[in-house]
Amino acid sequence: MAEMEEGATRRDFINVASGAVGAVGAAAAVWPFINQMNPAADTLALASTEVDLSAIEEGMSITVVWRGKPVFIRHRTADEISIAEETPLSDLPDPTPDAERVEKPEWLILIGICTHLGCVPLGQKTTEPRGDYGGWFCPCHGSHYDTSGRIRKGPAPLNLAVPPYVFTDDAAIRIG
Repeated sequence: MAEMEEGATRRDFINVASGAVGAVGAAAAVWPFINQMNPAADTLALASTEVDLSAIEEGMSITVVWRGKPVFIRHRTADEISIAEETPLSDLPDPTPDAERVEKPEWLILIGICTHLGCVPLGQKTTEPRGDYGGWFCPCHGSHYDTSGRIRKGPAPLNLAVPPYVFTDDAAIRIG
């Protein structure tokens, strides 16, 4: 009787051990397929963009690229800030206070893609039309954005998006 119990115990151990070895082998075989789904190094490099703001004078705008999208960075003037802050929310199709769209009032950072059909609005250069509200104008379908990137007129349903960003110091930001 004692020999049968010992045999059954050995058999259970062999079953458990072979199952464990099989599971480890299966995991080792599947890992390369799972790992290849991780983002590539060049994709991870695009995840954030560092921008030096010290060269942007008041009233100027620049465009940088983040994740393949244009990002508008504008050093707003005192007049642009006051106009954006004083705009009644009832006049806006997508009402958002200016204070919720900026971290520092003088710096406006927006993804430069029209929320209607994905065009790139004009208004970054002083020679481009800025629309009826002094911000950006999408000539494809006539959307007008104000000095805070909020939709004011036209078919666009939403304001220009604000990307995630942080100020790394007084004259630099990291987008993403």
